[in-house]
Amino acid sequence: MENLKTTPLLAEHERHKALIAPFGGWQMPIQYEGIIAEHRWCREKAALFDICHMGEFLYRGDIVAGGLEDVFTFSVKSIPVGRSRYGFLLNETGGVIDDLIVFRLAEDEAMIVVNAATIANDFAVIHSRLKNGALLSDISDATGKLDLQGPLSRQVLVDAFGPEIGSIPYFKFIRTTILGAEAIVSRTGYTGELGYEIFLPADRVVELWQLLLNDERVKPAGLGARDVLRLEVGYSLYGSDIDEETTPLEAGLAAFVNFDKEFVGKAALLRQQQEGLGKVKVAFQVASRRSPRHHYEICSEGENVGHVTSGVFSPMLGCGVGLGFVKPAVAAIGSPLTIRHEAISMEAAVVELPFYKGGSLRS
Repeated sequence: MENLKTTPLLAEHERHKALIAPFGGWQMPIQYEGIIAEHRWCREKAALFDICHMGEFLYRGDIVAGGLEDVFTFSVKSIPVGRSRYGFLLNETGGVIDDLIVFRLAEDEAMIVVNAATIANDFAVIHSRLKNGALLSDISDATGKLDLQGPLSRQVLVDAFGPEIGSIPYFKFIRTTILGAEAIVSRTGYTGELGYEIFLPADRVVELWQLLLNDERVKPAGLGARDVLRLEVGYSLYGSDIDEETTPLEAGLAAFVNFDKEFVGKAALLRQQQEGLGKVKVAFQVASRRSPRHHYEICSEGENVGHVTSGVFSPMLGCGVGLGFVKPAVAAIGSPLTIRHEAISMEAAVVELPFYKGGSLRS
């Protein structure tokens, strides 16, 4: 544990008696009162997550001339100021180096939010693709990030900081002042519920955490609940459902690839489109309350056709759900599958995403 990084909120997590465990090179809260209870609170009220382990880079320079436009699978120059966009940083073979979100702060300024375990590599790769004096700064250590998620999150923030936050549309953000510091409040999240991501100086995170938890509608939630929440709506987890050996096409995420622009890995994806996919990601629902687990085998008619990448028991559906990669021949909606691991066997079927459709995401 001594080599792991910590967020500014470690003492707060310990005060709330959180279970702390390693995640992506960090000591992070896995649960407080329990994963199911925290999951339910987020679905019904407002849950507060410490996401300070995520990485943030600040880009300054002309979007096109500085090379940023050609770095990702989506267009940065076409993002209006005040909006954000999700997509991928790819390698030459089309594999996903990371999935990320770019926030267009100004005509010549953008913030790139990346996953915790990939911060150093992402920075090196993006920096290597820039040109003409464009500046890229790693502001991760100076930046704190809290996510408030759940159907009551809008009213909580409006009551705390005023009505401006209440009018933010999905995937838009505002630059504002919180606790006397410059902050970004974004209508984004990873739970399938109405929610907000708040970026502010790291030295103000503890104060904001305490302020929000003073509201009886808000409780802290750990990464355990966050994983169940994201999987119920089918969001991919980097390192499990997508990685450098997997392309967006294989992962069913072609909607976040703009083939009308240049980006590293485009030629590989075009070849893959022509030659066909050897594996595809599917969502499956188990016919029992059993939980599929990472690396369990996926079988069809007795043949091993793939493996599970993510799986949990879904409290909202009352059964096991999961994501995994299979041969394209068994990927059609409704296809029967068997999930196996040693003596464990569970029947399942391929279904459409999201598993859970009742969230408040676009409320």
